[in-house]
Amino acid sequence: MKSTLIWGSAVLALALSAGAASAAPSAAVTAAVADKGRPEADTRRDADRKPAEMLEFAGVKPGQTVVDLLPGGGYFTRIFSKAVGPTGVVYAVSGPPRPTTDPAKPPPAPAQDVIAADASYANVKSVHLPLIDGVKIPTKADVVWTAQNYHDVNNIKGVDMLAFDKSVYAALKPGGVFVVLDHVAASGAAPDPEDKLHRIDPAIVKRQVIAAGFKFEGESKVLANPADDHTKMVFDPSIRGHTDQFIYKFRKPR
Repeated sequence: MKSTLIWGSAVLALALSAGAASAAPSAAVTAAVADKGRPEADTRRDADRKPAEMLEFAGVKPGQTVVDLLPGGGYFTRIFSKAVGPTGVVYAVSGPPRPTTDPAKPPPAPAQDVIAADASYANVKSVHLPLIDGVKIPTKADVVWTAQNYHDVNNIKGVDMLAFDKSVYAALKPGGVFVVLDHVAASGAAPDPEDKLHRIDPAIVKRQVIAAGFKFEGESKVLANPADDHTKMVFDPSIRGHTDQFIYKFRKPR
């Protein structure tokens, strides 16, 4: 009888777990992805990048403070902005802008600056800082998110990854999460200072982040692609947009 109860409880737990994993995105997340202000170039990528599933996995909710670390073109920045809503805030954090070498041809403004200046995304704050010094924001965050960029931080000359990950830890509220999404490198592959493939072994990420005090909470396989053999550069036409990607969630203990 006891074994039957234990077996039944295990089955129930698995069912509940599976249900949670496949739960439909919240209304706030669904509306954020459907935002008409998003560029067409971004929305065309939704089928491959699965933003609703990503935000649901990260646990993004209205009213939160989210750090979009190394936001690039702002694909997730705009979605975070709408998902956290007017009572939330999004800090788009990256390194200093490129200096102007030719006043007649200044470089375009970073996407995060353009988004922060757009009244439609008034809760976005653009932050530029030397990433070798770590992540610093004016308040504590609920979520720090980085997509396809953790490998870049590893390749910053002179960066101390333990100190960097500890700065992320310090930037989070107790119970906050650090979500790392990146391109998978071959198992056992060493960090690539020359960034030839733009990939990283997930085991390196897990080891580094846990060493900073985080607890590993789980992963999503939504962007996994077993057809990717991990040997090609991520911009190779045969694999671009369809690389094998891992999504890890780490939590700062309460």
